[in-house]
Amino acid sequence: MAESGPEEEELAHAEVLELFQEGLARLVQDPLLCDLPVQGTVEEINSQIALEYGQAMTVRVCKADEEVMPVVVVQNASVLDLKKAIQRYVQLKQEREGGRQHISWTYVWRTYHLSFAGEKMTDDKKKLREYGIRNRDEVCFIKKLRK
Repeated sequence: MAESGPEEEELAHAEVLELFQEGLARLVQDPLLCDLPVQGTVEEINSQIALEYGQAMTVRVCKADEEVMPVVVVQNASVLDLKKAIQRYVQLKQEREGGRQHISWTYVWRTYHLSFAGEKMTDDKKKLREYGIRNRDEVCFIKKLRK
């Protein structure tokens, strides 16, 4: 019996990857998942399903350039959870667009607050619902003032 070489393993991996991508492309044609990109991640699929079951909500995050990022978080998410979700959203978007510039999130969070209805969201542990944030509400970045 002949051993399979590394070329056969790579081909098999490529074939499996292609089959997976085809299956995923069919999956995202489902009306429940049609908002997802064709190259959607498992995390994005799970988030979309959680949205449909009412276990998650979309927070519309407004950037200074007026771009709106639809970020999905669980219903009982904290401000810190929202910040992490924003970071994941931006990272995935950059990867899909081919750009890979480094963002210093430490700098971003030191320089900007998130704000909802004119209130600065300064407590990372506070739940979004304590600020009154519900599904499809808008949260904006506002520059912190120097002390």
